[in-house]
Amino acid sequence: MSKIYYKKKSHLSLRSYIRYLSIILCLGGLSIFTYVILPFISWQIYFAPEFNYQGIKSPIPRETIITSHIGVDLLNQTKNNFTTNYSDIHNWFPGINIKNENKKLPSINSYSLSIPKLEIKNAYVSTMDNDIDSHLINYNGTAIPPNKGTAVIFGHSTLPQLFNMRDYKTIFAKLYTIKNGDIIETNINGVVYTYSVYSITVTDPLDTSVFLQQYDGKYLTIVTCTPPGTTWKRLIVKSRINKSL
Repeated sequence: MSKIYYKKKSHLSLRSYIRYLSIILCLGGLSIFTYVILPFISWQIYFAPEFNYQGIKSPIPRETIITSHIGVDLLNQTKNNFTTNYSDIHNWFPGINIKNENKKLPSINSYSLSIPKLEIKNAYVSTMDNDIDSHLINYNGTAIPPNKGTAVIFGHSTLPQLFNMRDYKTIFAKLYTIKNGDIIETNINGVVYTYSVYSITVTDPLDTSVFLQQYDGKYLTIVTCTPPGTTWKRLIVKSRINKSL
């Protein structure tokens, strides 16, 4: 006679379920905490020393410690990352008054921008739309090079190791390394105009002074998010034309 074996079906006890659920919740909480605090840690360890070395004016001093105010700011940023569409440049600065935008058609549809220091060459800048995932944007209502006033150009950034000059979602990932005196070039209808960087600042998204026009000369301002890989602050790189035309 052959032996017949019966295997008792195992059932997880309530205690096991609670244990596994606790592990999952702990891992989830740790992931959320890491996501929230990573921008500040990366700022403190890497980007703040780099910015301080370059003399960049910043509202986030290197010696800043984590306070309840900063914690709330980081939590709000995390929430905004999931609820805010940063493909729409109007969401980069909540204080932008869209009604005040210039509805007059620009004199040119596009031009190209190069930054030799960052190995960016002939990046496409549109003056006609806000599709920032596909190209750089010359913000509507600001000057267009080489006219007098301030041309304000928007572009995405991300973690530096993901930089790809051909990908407009990563094109300004290394913009934080630029320094005063570095060159920015624009090519308008085959004519190249060079600008020299003279001011680098980090501001809050509520600071809309970047859109103010300076008609005493010809200026170009680049705007991206910082620290790289986050949408916490805005990196503002200002330059002026090298030759009066």
